[in-house]
Amino acid sequence: MMNEKEVESLLKETKAILEGHFLLTSGLHSPLYVEKFNVLQHPEYTEKLCQEFANHFKGMGIETVIGPATGGIILSQVTARLLGVRSIFTERENGKMTLRRGFKIAPGEKVLIVEDIVTTGGSIKEVVDVVNKAKGDIVGIGLFVDRSGGKADFGVPKEKVYPLLHLTVPTYKPEECPLCKAGVPITERGSHHLK
Repeated sequence: MMNEKEVESLLKETKAILEGHFLLTSGLHSPLYVEKFNVLQHPEYTEKLCQEFANHFKGMGIETVIGPATGGIILSQVTARLLGVRSIFTERENGKMTLRRGFKIAPGEKVLIVEDIVTTGGSIKEVVDVVNKAKGDIVGIGLFVDRSGGKADFGVPKEKVYPLLHLTVPTYKPEECPLCKAGVPITERGSHHLK
């Protein structure tokens, strides 16, 4: 079993947690940025983290693991393999999270939802809605990092949510940013600018 400090060390070691001065997709500035694919590119580390989900939720009768595209696909696949169950994922179609590719969830099917980084919880809430619409039974939600400060609400009881790491990420409006005031150069992050 890994504790939160060990999870944080692994994420920092793989540069999944970056320190500096970052312009976030939201337009806010932050001294921390979480680049999940820096850890997900290493299968052995991904497996180590997913093993924590498998250990926590084993014995709960899980039949299917589901995650939102893109990072959630990897976590779903690895966690499902470790639990010996099926792996599926949701993806956006016309801006709405949905099951595609012939994926179905049967009424009463026991489902584990997994996700990498949660900030507002919006994507997970959409996956919860997809599972609920199919009348699946949500056994739990496994998160690599909860950076919501405990504010994310997925519409399931809090005791069903299992984050490996709680991370408080300070954010600032550009006009109030102490890093800008100190003259620290800014780096733009996020998938919207990657070519």
